[in-house]
Amino acid sequence: MQSGLGPSGWAICLLLQPFPHKIFTAPGRRPRWHIPYPASQPQAVASPDQPIGEVHGKCGEPGDGWGSEHGLHIHRRSLEATRGSSLRPERLPASSLGALLAEGEHLGVSTALLPSPTMKTLQKQQLEVLSTYKYVFCFLFMGPFFSLLGVFLLFTSLWWLSVLHAVWLFLDWDIPYQGERLNKGPGRRGDKGCLWEFFPHTYVLWKHMRDYFPIKLIKTAELPSNWSYALVTHPHGILGIRVFCNFCTEVTGSSQQFPRLWFSLAILNSLFYLPVYQDYVMSYGTCSVNHQSLEFILSQPQLGQAVLILVGGAHEALHAIPGEHCLTLRNRKGFVRLALRHGTSLVPVYSFGENDIFRVKAFAPDSWQRLFQVTIKKVVGISPSIFWGRGLFSAKSWGLVPLARLITTVMGRPILVPQCRQPTEEQVDHYHMLYMKALEQLFEEHKESCGLPASTRLTFI
Repeated sequence: MQSGLGPSGWAICLLLQPFPHKIFTAPGRRPRWHIPYPASQPQAVASPDQPIGEVHGKCGEPGDGWGSEHGLHIHRRSLEATRGSSLRPERLPASSLGALLAEGEHLGVSTALLPSPTMKTLQKQQLEVLSTYKYVFCFLFMGPFFSLLGVFLLFTSLWWLSVLHAVWLFLDWDIPYQGERLNKGPGRRGDKGCLWEFFPHTYVLWKHMRDYFPIKLIKTAELPSNWSYALVTHPHGILGIRVFCNFCTEVTGSSQQFPRLWFSLAILNSLFYLPVYQDYVMSYGTCSVNHQSLEFILSQPQLGQAVLILVGGAHEALHAIPGEHCLTLRNRKGFVRLALRHGTSLVPVYSFGENDIFRVKAFAPDSWQRLFQVTIKKVVGISPSIFWGRGLFSAKSWGLVPLARLITTVMGRPILVPQCRQPTEEQVDHYHMLYMKALEQLFEEHKESCGLPASTRLTFI
């Protein structure tokens, strides 16, 4: 059995195994460390002999109450009215629940109630927070860290490690542009092996991250495996957490809902220049978003290829503001031209709640700060957004841990596209318009079931 991991990928996966699943404490004592769960998830821990409807405070301290699914605090007094019933938001007093929904709509964020929320143990809460933080930490810091480490080792007695890895990068240079290590990454569905077959705890790690938000995948139409697809996902968001969780891992059941499809997530080309990080992201079935890589994948004789493209890119990340649904799509037509050349069906994919997991500092379009962001984006391809979430050890502090907000990814119906090796501009414009209408229809059909007000509209720029 082969794996899509390079030498660096194996090393980093061994280093990044998830933390222990049991936290041992002395009888009658608190854990030696504690991470308060965010207000968007239950903070209270019910004792076995406690009447239903009564709760203890967080960490066993009285009087802190319980958080609603919207991140809006419900005081203990509100819960006293639910004594004798289970702690379900639909059984809260109408006045309390109505106030929560009204405030959520006023803020413009999703007010969808989570289905049957259950009380989570302290250990489960800690594992979810740390699993999510691990993803953010690797996304932001792994590449720069190993780049600086490689330069530093050149001036030490371990210089040969940097040289060996440089040789590996040189020999492996063209792999990201050939549709990743084809049939070897964990995003693949076959007998070539996947990351959690070699490291089972890694699968558990992503399950904790899925449960933290939580993240759901909804299927609205069949995608037969005798065709190829371009899954165009919106919005980009800050870190693209939902696209990784849904299609680079198995925690939301993507391979069960779409059997025999081979998912490949197209990401920024410059990320493959970073040592160690290149092998890490490729082990999850990613490829470069440039034309050479996408053409290679869609031209494979094996059917069932499904390329995931974040069309909005870094520019759309600047509009990842909670409560807003602004997509950079009106002048993005390259994906349509690619689909026409290969006769690939276009599938609109929209994730409700992706923009709500971070707070973002937005600047006016004519300000020097926005000009700086756009300039950096043109130079390095990454938008220097200013964003923050909750703290690692406190839900009331600032930090890089995303806010726990329900993320619902809805996959639309495929748009059949004829094959045309030299598509005309009229053809490209026609199918681009069809795609925009299909995406808008998908948004309108599911926005209210995902907790958005009926007046919410999708904006294209």
